[in-house]
Amino acid sequence: MNTPAKNRLRLGMFVMPIHNPAKPLARCIDEDLELAVACERLGFDEFWVGEHHTSTLENIVMPEIFIAKALAMTTTMRFGPAPVCLQYHHPAHVANRLAFLDHLAHGRLNVCFGPGAIPTDMEVYGVDPKDMSARVGEAADMILKIWTSDPPYDLPGKFWNVNLSQHLDPEMGLGALHKPLQKPHPPISIPSISRRSVGIEKAAARGFSLFSHHMISTDVLVEQWDTYRSAARAAGREATPADWRVARNVFVAESKTEARQIARSNSLGQCIQYILDLTRRGPGVGMWKRDPDQSDDDCNLDYFLNEVLIVGDPPEVARQLRELRTQIGDFGTLVLVAHDWDDRSRWLRSLELFTKEVVPALG
Repeated sequence: MNTPAKNRLRLGMFVMPIHNPAKPLARCIDEDLELAVACERLGFDEFWVGEHHTSTLENIVMPEIFIAKALAMTTTMRFGPAPVCLQYHHPAHVANRLAFLDHLAHGRLNVCFGPGAIPTDMEVYGVDPKDMSARVGEAADMILKIWTSDPPYDLPGKFWNVNLSQHLDPEMGLGALHKPLQKPHPPISIPSISRRSVGIEKAAARGFSLFSHHMISTDVLVEQWDTYRSAARAAGREATPADWRVARNVFVAESKTEARQIARSNSLGQCIQYILDLTRRGPGVGMWKRDPDQSDDDCNLDYFLNEVLIVGDPPEVARQLRELRTQIGDFGTLVLVAHDWDDRSRWLRSLELFTKEVVPALG
């Protein structure tokens, strides 16, 4: 466990998103943009946007386009795609478009590299799930090479090739790929669900930060950080709390009873149930268990309400967050998960209670 520090806890918001598929797409986008503006007004430091291609619920296809509009509506908050699904895109395209976006953002860009998880996304792009990790690793290596060196490029790979050498003409401005505004590149993080993984170790060795999933238990969070910290040390650097983002579902209401009743039935509870149902149809719910001995039947909405979600009135939510930091140690950024505005006023009230009453109570 890492030693608690006195640094200010940074705040982030993550829009997967999971929306009601009956809601018009334009309205979903407008509400997510309104949320971004509200988050900046309430003092959030960063805002993350997911990427999905074939889901009626998770319906932001290209987070970079969303971010470009949100940048124009805000002035200070940082934005990032979470993740850029590297397995679906040619590395030169990703490197160029993110570098361009970094300039458009005037350096307000964060980046999260990772795979996609929607099976129909993989099908439509012709990706074998067994190749996910290898494709992401190869793409990340090529992107970093493009960002930190100049042509000519001859980068052969198993899944992609990046060649830029035969037609270079500097006099005519031909043969350049964009470099990011931030040097050597925007801050990069990687998402993780696993207790321990080669992906966490590689991220730590590269100096990427860790972005822990919102549905994993505190025991898994502790193991992730231990893995990350050990791998960073083996690579010759000391990990700090700033390297760690922890995502959590948070809902605040006027009373503990009201908060729990609402969270069970509103879009938060529906989101958790959807993810459970989706994983039961695929790899199984083992990835969400507190430990291997937990039964599949016990890995349900009640379990999440009791042990993983942070729900209550302001004092209770503050207590749960302090307990989380006691259990797992200090971390740099708490990333809240956004949910569909099935009740706009209640979700905005939850945000206001969180920022104006919970955060000051954390010290």
